[in-house]
This record gives sequence, C-alpha cells and structure tokens, in this order.
Amino acid sequence: MKMTAAEALVKCLQEQGVDTIFGYPGGNILPVYDALWDSSEIKHILVRHEQGAVHAADGYARVTGKVGVCMATSGPGATNLVTGIANAYMDSIPLVVITGQVPTTMVGTDAFQEVDITGITIPITKHNYLVKDAKKLPLIIQRAFHIASTGRPGPVLIDIPKNILQTQILYSISHDLKLLGYKTTYKGHKTQIATACDMIMEARRPLIYSGGGIISANASEVLTSLAEKISAPVASTLMGLGALPGCHPLSLGMLGLHGTRYANNAVMECDVLVALGVRFDDRVAVDFGSFAPKAKIIHVDIDPAEIGKNVRVDLPIVGDVKLVMEEMLERLDEKREEEWLALTQDWKTAYPLKYNAGSELKPQFIIETLREVTDGEAIIVTDVGQHQMWAAQYYRSKKPRTFISSGGLGTMGYGLPAAVGAKFGAPDRDVILITGDGSFQMCMQEFGTAVEQNLPIKVIIFNNQTLGMVRQLQEFYQQSRYIAVNFTKNPDFVKFAGVYDALGIRVTESSQLRQALTQALEHSGPVIIDCIVQPEENVYPMVLAGKTLSEPVDVDL
Repeated sequence: MKMTAAEALVKCLQEQGVDTIFGYPGGNILPVYDALWDSSEIKHILVRHEQGAVHAADGYARVTGKVGVCMATSGPGATNLVTGIANAYMDSIPLVVITGQVPTTMVGTDAFQEVDITGITIPITKHNYLVKDAKKLPLIIQRAFHIASTGRPGPVLIDIPKNILQTQILYSISHDLKLLGYKTTYKGHKTQIATACDMIMEARRPLIYSGGGIISANASEVLTSLAEKISAPVASTLMGLGALPGCHPLSLGMLGLHGTRYANNAVMECDVLVALGVRFDDRVAVDFGSFAPKAKIIHVDIDPAEIGKNVRVDLPIVGDVKLVMEEMLERLDEKREEEWLALTQDWKTAYPLKYNAGSELKPQFIIETLREVTDGEAIIVTDVGQHQMWAAQYYRSKKPRTFISSGGLGTMGYGLPAAVGAKFGAPDRDVILITGDGSFQMCMQEFGTAVEQNLPIKVIIFNNQTLGMVRQLQEFYQQSRYIAVNFTKNPDFVKFAGVYDALGIRVTESSQLRQALTQALEHSGPVIIDCIVQPEENVYPMVLAGKTLSEPVDVDL
C-alpha cells in the first residue's frame, strides 16, 4: 500500500496502540498533522506551549504505564521540549517524542527554524533518530516504542525532515526489532538470588528500600508480598511512593533529605538493606559514605550502570525487579524479627511527622485534610518545592501510579501539564495538582488546555508569595540573607480561574478548607483553590549538608 511517510507514521502510531498525542503544530511537522485529519483512533491535544506537551505525555505515561507521545515542529518547537525530555530521562519515563525538521536539502544551512535537536538531546534520551530514508520510518517507529518501553524505560526522539514526511513509500511492517548493542537482562542470576535470600534469612534487622523501578515494573503487589513474608519495614523514595500503601503497617514513608525520621533511622540501623529499583541518589543517600553504615547492601536493578555507582554494594543482582522478587518469594521462608519491628514502631511513636497547628492555614494540614477527603485514592500530581515534600510526607498514597512528581530533575512547572496528561490517562479518577505560586506560574497557560478539554482537574496552590524551598535553603545556608525569592505582584489566582470561566476558591483559614475541597471535588470542571499560607513555614525533618540521616533538623513544638 502506497502512502506518504507522514501517513505511515500515523498508521504506525495506531498500531502501537497510541490513543492520545500532545502537541503543537508548525511548518515542518504539518504533513503529520494533515495525516492526523484522517485518524479516528488518535486524539490530538493542542497544548499552549511545547513544554506542556512533553510534560503532559509524561504524566499520561506515569498514570497508564504506556508510552507517552508528544509532537512539535522544528527549531524552537523542538528546543522547548528539552526540559521535559530531560525530566523523563531522569525519572525513567517511556516517551516517544516526534519533531519536524527542515528538509534534508537545508539541513546544516542554518535554515529558518533549523536546530540540531538530535545532537542536543543525545545526553537526555535513551536513543534518538534523524530519519534520512522515508522507507525506514515504519521500522524506526516500531524500534522507538520498543526501546522506550523495555529494560529501563526512557524517552526516544525521532526527528523527521519535512521532505521525508512528504515522500511516498510502500508501507510494510517489519518484525525485526533486534538492535545491535541493545540487550536487556530480565532474569536475575540464580546464584546471586539464592545468596540474597540467605542474607535476608540471616538478618536480624532487614529493611527494604523501594524505588520507582517497582512502579515501572508493575511490581507493587509482589513488593507487598515480599515485605509481609519477611516482615521487613519499607522505606520509599519519592518516585516509589504508592508502591506499598502509605497506611500499611510496614510502611516507613519516604526516606532521605526530607524523609521521616523513622525511615532514616531504619536505614542507619539495619543490618541488611534490600534496595529494589533504586539509584541511591543524593536526595536519599545524602552522604554516600555514611549511608546504611551497618548494613550489607543487596541492590536489584535492571540497569547495571546504576549498581555500585554511588554507594558500595555487597550483592548486585541485575534483572527485572518483579521477576527477581518473585524468585525470592519462592526461596524465602516466612520470618519475623519482633525486636526490629518493635524498634521501628517505637521510632514511629517517638518521631512522628509534626507541625505547629493553629488557626493559621498550614500546608501540612491542607495535605492531611485532602487525604481524609479523598481517602488516599486520588491521583496526586505535584510541582517541585516545599509543597512537593509536604505532599510526599503527608498524603500516603494507597496505590501505585497515583503519586506523580518530577523527581530527578526537579522541574518547576511540571505539575499542571502533567496533571492534564494524567487526566487523559485516567479519566475516571480524581486528579489533583498540588503546586506552589512559583511553580504554577511557570506553566499556568496550560490551565487553558484543561478548560478547553473540559478536564475537571483540581489545582491547589500553596500561595506564600515566595519561592519557599529556595527561601528555606537561604535561611539555613545563607544566614537568612533572602534575595530573589519574594513575589510582590502575584496574580489573583481566583480571578485567573474566572478569566477562563472556571471556578476559583480562596482559602485563608483552616476552618474553610474542608468545605472548599468538597466543593471543588463535586464541581464538574477545572477548579483552582488559592490557599494562603505563611512564607516562614519550613519543611521538616531536614538533613543538613555534612550530617547523616540520623541527624536531622526538626520542628520544635
């Protein structure tokens, strides 16, 4: 069957099961948009900025587990995707990013809207392609989805010159997905797994350190079974929240820089640490040399490059974390170390998450109340900053793929477009964005996308008229010399909602909150709740530079 390469691209996307594309058109990608005219299977979502497209595709991918797809034209359209591509790369999110390019005859001439996007994105993609032969495009599309979704997931970019898109080709499907140099190990080494099980059975203080790899592998149920079988407490990374229900008796919540004191204490006192789908980043390990000083460390990860990269590992296991845990479950006997469980429970009692409650509206109270109202069942999307840490600490998500946040790159502005994508991925779930006045203003134009698409996203803005996390860092590290952190001319966010004919609610006192949340959740369209909170409120606990996980700064009550 003869068709243009652009038509073949759309046909390939349909065959890959793509139902939603987030994008922004332009001259060099127009042939693809023209081909989309004839597609009844793919819905295109017009965002307000290309960065919104890639973040929306990211949010869609995190909620569904499918490959997210976004599209933009050449030049500034492509470069506007870069932050979102880097964000997905750092957090191992499967994306296929399609960009238009100037015709092949003009490549390298500094043509209008020409940029070497494949060269720019080499360090932040799992792989990328510049298509030079139209006949190869169907195979490239297949391979891109295969690479993005297998092994350690990640973004793949396909850059397609306009004349290639317009070229007539004979459409055919190839099943040759073998890629030289691309090999993923799924099954862990049996001897290593057996040794790991022996170490776990001998441990008196076993601890599971769970990360985003658990969610990527759809291994949450297996994680719960493993933790319960060996009665091991579980400390989670930001990316791993929801893999084990936050209300589970074995859950210690998040560990690390702003982790719970009981999770961090457990890391410092455990004798065997079972690290599952994690990368020992500096937000968790804080000080690589003092991390888990009494423990033998077992590290299971599908990416061998992560094992031993930051922290010493006593027993490496390369493989799919779900398959490895399933084999562990077959080999392990049930065990229960009562003294260890009692000690971790004592820490929970002695060092709970706490804040100075009062008549003032407190950020922590907002998250606690939100959890009560939603029973921990909503999909929570966050931006980056203090509000992100409070959400991670206090919401206690029940299920995987329900806590959506920018982890490794820490991208302010991620939250609103990611919430748009999450709502398309889970149309029957409540999607709630927790953001700050700083983060919200970075991509607030995407509220227009939510309104246009009639997406009932609920936006909770922690409005303290400051860049809260930066202000907190200046307090601790720059002797409270605050500079470039205060907003003196924030917009009226309630009126901003009204500009789009959406509902806006302002909350200034704790007594108003529950009614506002209930009203917002019952409303059929997008809602902004502008919560006025104090700029002096800090995130605690906090581990300062040079300190170990067992030496946090905490709030005085």
